[in-house]
Amino acid sequence: MADRAEHPKDQELRAHGTLHIAGEWRHAVSGATREILDPADARPFAVVAEGDEKDTDLAVAAAHRAFDGGQGEWPRTPVAERAALLRRVADLLVRDRERLGLLESRDAGKTLEEGRVDIDCVADAFRYFADLVAAEAPGRVVDAGSPDIHSVVVHEPVGVCALITPWNYPLLQASWKIAPALAAGNTFVIKPSEITPMTTIALIELLAEAGLPAGVANIVTGPGHTVGARLAEHPDVDLVSFTGGLVSGTKVAAAAAPTVKKVALELGGKNPNVVFADACATEADFDTAVDQALNAAFIHSGQVCSAGARLIIEESVRERFVAELARRAAKIRLGRGTEPGVECGPLVSEQQRAKTEDYVASALAEGAVLRCGGKRPDPSPERPETGYFYEPTVLDQCHREMRVVREEVFGPVLTVETFRTEDEAVALANDTEYGLAGAVWTADAGRARRVAGRLRHGTVWINDFHPYLPQAEWGGFGKSGVGRELGPAGLAEYREAKHIYQNLAPKPVRWFAG
Repeated sequence: MADRAEHPKDQELRAHGTLHIAGEWRHAVSGATREILDPADARPFAVVAEGDEKDTDLAVAAAHRAFDGGQGEWPRTPVAERAALLRRVADLLVRDRERLGLLESRDAGKTLEEGRVDIDCVADAFRYFADLVAAEAPGRVVDAGSPDIHSVVVHEPVGVCALITPWNYPLLQASWKIAPALAAGNTFVIKPSEITPMTTIALIELLAEAGLPAGVANIVTGPGHTVGARLAEHPDVDLVSFTGGLVSGTKVAAAAAPTVKKVALELGGKNPNVVFADACATEADFDTAVDQALNAAFIHSGQVCSAGARLIIEESVRERFVAELARRAAKIRLGRGTEPGVECGPLVSEQQRAKTEDYVASALAEGAVLRCGGKRPDPSPERPETGYFYEPTVLDQCHREMRVVREEVFGPVLTVETFRTEDEAVALANDTEYGLAGAVWTADAGRARRVAGRLRHGTVWINDFHPYLPQAEWGGFGKSGVGRELGPAGLAEYREAKHIYQNLAPKPVRWFAG
């Protein structure tokens, strides 16, 4: 099949190793490798180096030299030149959109169109941070109350950044970290997920092509318990930015604590999609709300940190809404993401599918009613039996004590809860340890503003779900993490503020009489 073809650059990377340290492609010190599986058929399509602590130490040393070891030209590169390089990277991403979109599809299991959209968003992130730093003033002047004092606050790069990214949006999440890190003048070591590293490897190659100095960008492919753990604890790492699960995120924070490095964590969510009856008043409104609920829950097979996995629906329209939702969910076309007409790909791994199956089984045991899905689909030419497919699943009559309602499934599973009053809807939506994102659907503008203001979530959509803007901050409340990505605050994560106070007319203080 055409999607099996391998790009010459991919062959070259494999031949020379997939660790990039001090400007060179290398094999792991141990010689270990890992096969990368296509989740659509569980067959290997690539082999990467399996790095460990030794490789990580080499990469951190290279990043440290490139920042502050006599070779540190990048932190002192003029802002305009850094911005120009980021724009060159964006242009290269546009040039390679089809190749990278296909690679993202095969690596993570998503549809080819989702992969292409991801590449567009990655290019947008690089352009945004380029424009942001290029337009900044050189420093903020502080009025000290005296003409003899010149006081200014400037921002400097943090230093060596450890960037640890998840498997669901490999390249997108990498760009949210790499673009601001480079814009601020940092060097970095990135560890992509060991099961979806391919597009991050390709991005490092594009950074080199764009002219980034050797040692500024380093990648170590390998598992979290070796590479990720070493990055988090390493004394020469100044910041660790992690996106992933709650359990792993708390381990990263604990490992980073003894060296008191900066830590930014995005740890997922259990996101409510609150639908009031007045949002379904007309047939067109009803169709839109149902369609958006499907999109919220099942895009990328639900493997989205902001997935609207909790439908919280007003009781008066629940039965009609859920019946139509289940009818449409049952018709979602599953298959290999590169096949025409496929709307949803497989889960990323057998482990993730087994986890999803366990959550569904526990929900049914706790009293949930299965409205559709809840099993593996029958094999077909588009869905090999060996692929990690699972049917979109709607679980009705759920309550907040259920595991499936409280914990992040990260699979194509939608739970349904009901409410009667606005206060009850808000209480249900906020009854979670997480606080990443949520939505409210209503035709009442006043209610929309009230509910959005009361929701304890980092992003709140009104009559929409999922869009984000690179110029707007992304992150969550509660156990969804600390810090923000994107927007001005996303750039600030990679900087230190420095106050420079200059006395233009120094004289004795005479504090001490002697």
